[in-house]
Amino acid sequence: MSDTATLAGLDPATLTDMLRVAGADDFDRWHEQIKRTGGCSDPIRLTGATKTIDPTTKTVLHAYSTEGEPGGMLRIACGNRRASRCPSCAWTYAGDTYHLIRAGLVGDPAKGTPHTVRDHPRVFATLTAPSFGSVHNRPSNRPCRCGARHAEDAPELGTALDAATYDYAGAVLWNNHASDLWRYFTIYLRREIASRAGLTQKAAHEQSRVSFGKVAEYQKRGAVHFHAVIRFDGPDGPDSPPPPWATLDLLTDAIHAAAARVAVDVPPAGDEPARTLRWGTQLDVQPIGAFGNGEDLTEQAVASYVAKYATKAAEISGAADAPVHCRKCRGSGRSAVYDRGGSALSDCAGCHGTGLGEDLARLEVSDHARRLMAACFALQPLYPERNLARWAHMLGFRGHFSTKSRRYSTTLGALRQVRADYRAAQQRAALGLPDPDDHPEATTLVLAHWTYAGHGYTPGESWFAANIRRDIQQNRETAREELPALLDLEGAAT
Repeated sequence: MSDTATLAGLDPATLTDMLRVAGADDFDRWHEQIKRTGGCSDPIRLTGATKTIDPTTKTVLHAYSTEGEPGGMLRIACGNRRASRCPSCAWTYAGDTYHLIRAGLVGDPAKGTPHTVRDHPRVFATLTAPSFGSVHNRPSNRPCRCGARHAEDAPELGTALDAATYDYAGAVLWNNHASDLWRYFTIYLRREIASRAGLTQKAAHEQSRVSFGKVAEYQKRGAVHFHAVIRFDGPDGPDSPPPPWATLDLLTDAIHAAAARVAVDVPPAGDEPARTLRWGTQLDVQPIGAFGNGEDLTEQAVASYVAKYATKAAEISGAADAPVHCRKCRGSGRSAVYDRGGSALSDCAGCHGTGLGEDLARLEVSDHARRLMAACFALQPLYPERNLARWAHMLGFRGHFSTKSRRYSTTLGALRQVRADYRAAQQRAALGLPDPDDHPEATTLVLAHWTYAGHGYTPGESWFAANIRRDIQQNRETAREELPALLDLEGAAT
């Protein structure tokens, strides 16, 4: 769509604000700030100042203040991982996740894993939720149970065939305990490995390690499932080869056995019966091939797949992408004040004990997702320690979306620090400040004071930011398309 066509569809208030922003004397500097954030959808606005001082001579080497910035503020990226909230920051998060997973597959000494890790047994496992009732789907070469053949983007996909019999309570309780299921799976996996190796758990631990990196993904029906890279290492982690008995077949068998053993008991509460939560029967374990030598899954494909879903959440199943619980009571429905009898906490005055902060009927979500979210609030008083209402927008899931074992590879924090150090070095070079790595004796002191001043854009600013983000994305796609050709030319030249 052209900029002219886009402008024609804008409301007068947004167009007026755009003219104000574009006509400002400091528009170029504002544009530069937003470009440095990557076109962030919801930048953080800061006010403050910094000084770089030579502690020996007390000389001010550099001083910066936001007083000279557009609106007297500095804008930095929000850092949100969700693509639905900020595509720009989500792109960075996905890139970090890609490098984290890839480093644990192909090795990268700079990221804590040697290249020899490529020779270790590795699998890509997918652990899913059980069935909570029949849903509309697209079975291969057959119509759905409803009799129709759904299109790939049909809105009814994943929704219940019969909402009256679908176990919405069981679905959100399973999501809520999914992290517990994964924790027990990792415990049983080590036990099953030791059993199959004919060793005690202590002996198996002394000879080998199991490392993993995983990501959570929502299915269309709103159930969480996990994708995990699971790798055999030696006793010293990725730096040492696994023992001869640590084979790919043993690892695969142990994963199947461990998943079958996992069971999390949920006690009865109110009208809800006691439940035993387990993994679904659709467990998939595939070997990961080095260099793509005949295996179905290559290292590149696995890293790309995990990174793709690291920026997704419940919104892909039709749910809200922001919390809907009452902020005053954090979804508990209870205040901090006891009732007149003094025996129990009184209802929250903000939500009247419901835990709701939004009207679910007015949310632009699918009916299936709305029922799942409503189940979270209905179950909140029965299982208060599970904080179901607080995580209703996540359909009950309260765990981290991407996790890894300690020795799998590097960390997201380390990757962010490398990026921050690189940008700091660029800034020092631009200002002519000494590099502490090149001149250890040239110590400098940085004094800084920052204050939060808000976030987001005006309507006109939002339009310009969206165009900046679009241009950056187009440049990235162009560079990606041209890279293979450049590599071919380089190879031909050599």
